[in-house]
Amino acid sequence: MGFSLAMATPDTTVDRAEALAESILPDRTQKLRMLVIVNPYATTVSARLKNLVVYALQGRYEVEAIDTEAQGHATEICREAAHEGYDVVVAFGGDGTVNEAANGLVGSQTPLSCLPGGATNVYARTLGIPGDVVDATEHMLRMADTFEPRHVDLGRVDDRWFTFSAGAGLDASVVERVDSRPTLKSRGGEWYYTWSAISTFNRRYLVNPPQVRVEAGGRVAEGVTVIVQNSDPYTYFGRRPIRIATDAGLESGALDLTVLTRATPLEVPTMMARVFSGDPARVQRHRNLEEFPAVPRATLSAVEGTFPVQVDGDYIGRYERAELTVKPRGLKVVS
Repeated sequence: MGFSLAMATPDTTVDRAEALAESILPDRTQKLRMLVIVNPYATTVSARLKNLVVYALQGRYEVEAIDTEAQGHATEICREAAHEGYDVVVAFGGDGTVNEAANGLVGSQTPLSCLPGGATNVYARTLGIPGDVVDATEHMLRMADTFEPRHVDLGRVDDRWFTFSAGAGLDASVVERVDSRPTLKSRGGEWYYTWSAISTFNRRYLVNPPQVRVEAGGRVAEGVTVIVQNSDPYTYFGRRPIRIATDAGLESGALDLTVLTRATPLEVPTMMARVFSGDPARVQRHRNLEEFPAVPRATLSAVEGTFPVQVDGDYIGRYERAELTVKPRGLKVVS
């Protein structure tokens, strides 16, 4: 589940992007080949902004831009880009666009980078890329002088890779609800996520909630939600990082799982106070949380029926059973 980042108004952002594009002088040195994959339906992306950003990037890179046309299109484009040997692929959109790009580049030598165009942009910010698209473009221009790709881990749910997090149970039910109302998601931001979480909990998880069983490292736990982290933080609420795991990191070679074993109206407020404290050790001391730190693999199974699953803030369906694994150094990134 993700939350939105407060950004400049579209007109102000476009004006700043236009000023940046106009300030770029021609550079006749040999340029790196860059493919920019644009989600034209992302929260903060417009045709004018895309053109200005691409024009600015052409000052330091040989740039080609392609708009995605359907779900899964970015993955197909990235597989072709890796085969053609692009120096870098840039996902310009939200975390869903980044996820699809990563699924196309996994295991290749073509690095991934990001331009923030979504509501939250968790992965871009985790990599150290500014959350404002104009600042991020300037950052990418400077990056051309010190182009140093590195390898980071990727998590996996069955056959779907994820960059920073996955979730099952309540966490995924909230994402499913938010994804079904994209206009409200865009306009309401983190407050719509909050309302959706409260509404989903009251409707589906207050009485006889569905249970998910976790098996990892010789331990077993059952709960109403499972949060799986490949990096830290888990997400952002505005500018505030939400930190839950004590042992998650993009280069740790393992996953960190947190199981919410039980949730009641009386206990949820105390838990949320800890979540917003910014101290994951304090979060994990809550009596209704059980952590599985540094696990290379885990199995999720429904105690009865099925459970919903999300990856990187995108709902991907319901499962009876799912295998979680990690691929150390599975993705090349540059930031």
